[in-house]
Amino acid sequence: MTALGVVAGYAAVLLANPRHFYTDDTEAQYVPLWLDIGRHLREGKFPGVAPEEWMAGNYLVEGQASVFNPPQLLIAFLAPSFDNLAVLATLVKLAYSIILALGVFRVCREYRAHPAWAAVAGVAFCFSGWLLFLDQASWVLGLAGTAWLTHAWASGVRYARGRSGPVPVFVFLFFAITVGYVWPGIESALMIVAVAAGEWVYQRTPWPAVRVLLAAGCAGAAGLMTYLPGILSADVTWRTADDMINNDGFMTVPWSESLNASLPSTLPSFNSWFGLIQPMPMVYIAWFLIPALAFIDWKATAQTFRASAAAVIFAGFALMWTAGPAAFGPLRWPARVLPMLALALLILCCILLSRHGALTNWRLRCGIAGGLVLVLLARSVSSAPSNRIWTHIGAAAAVAVLGVLILLLYAKRGRTAACAALLASIAPIAYYQVDSTYPHPMSWNLPESRSEAQALFPDFDGTTLQLGNSGIFPGDAKDLTGVYSSLVVGLYAADLGLDYVNGYTPIGHDAFSQRTCMRWEGSTCPEAFDKIFAPEPVTGVPLVDLMKVDRVTLMRLVYPDARDTPPPPGWHWVDYPPNDKWIWVLERDTGPISTDNGRIAHTAGVEAVSVSETENTSTVRVTSEHGGRVTFARLAWPGYRAELDGREHDYEALDDIFVSVQIPPGTENAELMITWRPPGMYLGLATFVLGLIGIGVLQLLYIRNRPRPRHEPEDPKSEPPSTTDRTDHASEKYAPSLA
Repeated sequence: MTALGVVAGYAAVLLANPRHFYTDDTEAQYVPLWLDIGRHLREGKFPGVAPEEWMAGNYLVEGQASVFNPPQLLIAFLAPSFDNLAVLATLVKLAYSIILALGVFRVCREYRAHPAWAAVAGVAFCFSGWLLFLDQASWVLGLAGTAWLTHAWASGVRYARGRSGPVPVFVFLFFAITVGYVWPGIESALMIVAVAAGEWVYQRTPWPAVRVLLAAGCAGAAGLMTYLPGILSADVTWRTADDMINNDGFMTVPWSESLNASLPSTLPSFNSWFGLIQPMPMVYIAWFLIPALAFIDWKATAQTFRASAAAVIFAGFALMWTAGPAAFGPLRWPARVLPMLALALLILCCILLSRHGALTNWRLRCGIAGGLVLVLLARSVSSAPSNRIWTHIGAAAAVAVLGVLILLLYAKRGRTAACAALLASIAPIAYYQVDSTYPHPMSWNLPESRSEAQALFPDFDGTTLQLGNSGIFPGDAKDLTGVYSSLVVGLYAADLGLDYVNGYTPIGHDAFSQRTCMRWEGSTCPEAFDKIFAPEPVTGVPLVDLMKVDRVTLMRLVYPDARDTPPPPGWHWVDYPPNDKWIWVLERDTGPISTDNGRIAHTAGVEAVSVSETENTSTVRVTSEHGGRVTFARLAWPGYRAELDGREHDYEALDDIFVSVQIPPGTENAELMITWRPPGMYLGLATFVLGLIGIGVLQLLYIRNRPRPRHEPEDPKSEPPSTTDRTDHASEKYAPSLA
């Protein structure tokens, strides 16, 4: 039932917007990255650095290539087999959403919620506002990490209560950590702390909590290798820790927005890229969440709250974080924690409704529920009053009508029928919300078909550098035959199978970005043309030569008169009809140089001949009578090392950008090897092994001292049955959930 509910929701969303799950970062970053990683895997190569992509080409520095995450590696391996990238993205997200819904189901069952209510929580969470419009539409690794987090939560409770061993906790946390998106990793840590604290409260002994923390620590140690390259490279990136904590209010969500959580039409009010009023219902959780509070027997909930204290604690963590600060070191935009608040509240709500739902004094309870709907309406109107009042009134009326129908079903047909109706209501609301925001305000509208895109795009061989600004792409020309017939954004070049300097990186390389004024999605400033053709101070050679770029394309909207000026020395203008509508093209008089003599970009006082090249290694033969310098077309990321005839040799970052080596006088026919490996690689391998050893020890201890599962009798006060629901209530006896 849970999986079918997710499939139905996806079908409804796709009816409203077939591209909903192929939006923003999914189309401009993640899917092209899967293609790149997949090509590496199929060629038997470990993805390390892609020198031609420059600051977007370090797959490990941010970690979002997920090269240590088995499920993501499987996705990447399969990705090149897909031509339609929207289909690929949708299938991947559907799979993760089903995993997520089942994870929520497991958590609810571990806290003894009825299966029907557990299914409602799982499906409703998948279509809560932030998850539907951001993590599922764009930030797919947020979806993936959250999916594994929920299973780690359920497994953590099982381990603490003696129903399962520590290995599932380790595996699911390892998956959540190694997706490489830092937010699920941090949220998983908070979740485990909440579970440990909750089990201490429930069991009144610290040892189950200690076991859970030890298992989580092993997973953290094993997954540390995902983040070490980024941490140890931070000094050269945009993500320095100069301002550890600050709050400018950007993407912080006031607690008052929680009162919007059950109105489908809500447009919350907080500062973001879209201004003060958001164009999407980001804070929406579920239409029944707040009105349902009126139908809980609160006097009987003390024991249930103690048993599920982890959800209360986790909700507290999330509520505090979403309100600020705006940045905590490299962590920014606390609104990203909204799914965790939705997760905890839905779990709590469905547990309480399952165990303590009540229809006694139904007139009073219905009156309270109606008052709560009016509060929802008042808050949503306050958040976005302009031209939305009647929309909000209609949504409030719909919530009230749905609530009455569910109550009637519950009274006449019982809990299962009521929960089935709740599940059935989720897909139409998702359709309404997505249809109301069509097209998605964050969409790039990149082409879906790789073959069609490649057929229309110029066949640019070698390495291309694009100068332009994707922020001024005309909205009506963002399609296959418009700007995307000759311009790229993000990692779109990977869809086309082309080598572009431009890419997508939220981390960036500070010096390279300043010298070329290149932004996170590959855009450049108008001054970039002068910058790349200006001589580098030490070598006297233009940056474009040191980068061994074969071609420069100029966006005509940024450089409308460029073709009327003489080309730089050694370059000429080239026509590429019919793509000339959007770009001017400069190519070298001598033809492509990117494959000439490996990645040797410049020599001074040295004879250097390339012997072999891989993405991570350059091997050259060098001779220098009086000493000199060899400069490589490689961005000087931390992790490079140089060897001269097998002995470690110093290298430097020329202009803070290029890997450069001073060759000593008297060098004759020596082998110079430049190699990149992830910073902290050996430390990461060591902690990975320690994590495996640690979880192995915990598993042996569990097998040796396997505790007897706690007997948890039903609370006799839990949810009085209706007159038509006696068989349903009789099945309330606890049954172990899925392991």
